[in-house]
Amino acid sequence: MRRSLAVVLVVLAALLAVSVALSLATGSGGVAAEAAVRELRLMRTVCAALAGAALAVAGVLVQGLFRNPLASPDVVGTTAGATLGGQLALVAHTVAIGVLPAWLAPELLLPLGCLAGAAGALALLLGTAGRGGGGMVAVLLTGFVITAVVGAVSGLITSLAAGRWELARALTGFGQGGVDGKGLGHIALAIPLVSAGICAAWAWGRTCDVLLAGEEEAAAMGVDTARARRWLLAWTALLAAAAVAIGGALSFIGLVVPHALRPFAGVEHRRLVPAAALGGAILLVLCDVVARAVPLGADWFGIHGAGELPLGVVTGLVGGPVFLVLLIRARREGTL
Repeated sequence: MRRSLAVVLVVLAALLAVSVALSLATGSGGVAAEAAVRELRLMRTVCAALAGAALAVAGVLVQGLFRNPLASPDVVGTTAGATLGGQLALVAHTVAIGVLPAWLAPELLLPLGCLAGAAGALALLLGTAGRGGGGMVAVLLTGFVITAVVGAVSGLITSLAAGRWELARALTGFGQGGVDGKGLGHIALAIPLVSAGICAAWAWGRTCDVLLAGEEEAAAMGVDTARARRWLLAWTALLAAAAVAIGGALSFIGLVVPHALRPFAGVEHRRLVPAAALGGAILLVLCDVVARAVPLGADWFGIHGAGELPLGVVTGLVGGPVFLVLLIRARREGTL
């Protein structure tokens, strides 16, 4: 049953505060280590919150665009494009470290690569599916092909880098997702991108509501559906690129959060966008807490791990079962 938006946002804000406090108290070194809390835990907590909010709002846009609560930002190929762009940026920084200009630091190169990759995937998507009047089916199929091809190229790059241990480790870690090692430079670049994407998603909320009735009905009501589609895909690409730049490849956040909050916040996009931003931040911060809390250094089935659990593994292990529960409940209630 839909609640008052103010109540929903207050509850989510309180849960986010609790999640942040838990994140700051979790990790090695003890909470008394002020420098560790400020420079390590706080940085990764802010990055997790930003990435989670971006992915969740991107999920709202995609689900509204496809009129399907089971859609995720991955289906349009921009997430895969951003991941490939980030990998190429890591390769460029490692291979051409003495050639690149001094001002092009890794904190700037990685986001630029993610943005370029997402923009390239978006241009290919619009250039292919935007012709011929194929509608959303053409967009969906083109996005699927882009994701498959770009994923294959990403795998090829990782395989070719196997001979250089540091580069292979960086590419593998980026593909598995994680917010460790991020600093103020990453946050300073991510905040305007994520903020612009969230504000744009809210501004386009009315149009998304009209699109829920179908493209023909929306066109009859005066909506330029082709233009709306282009802009919604563009903002989805921006949010996906920002999330990948600071969190790597992460799954299920954009799929689970809007689907879980819709019964409480309602289906109107201007209600769902702020709720999803808070919900995505909460979920990813808690997933990062789990990633740090799991003793990966212990022997697991006779294999000794090192470091911490990859964040992308946690989001998959948590998001998958949660989504199945939501799916079964929706089927039982006849809302899907």
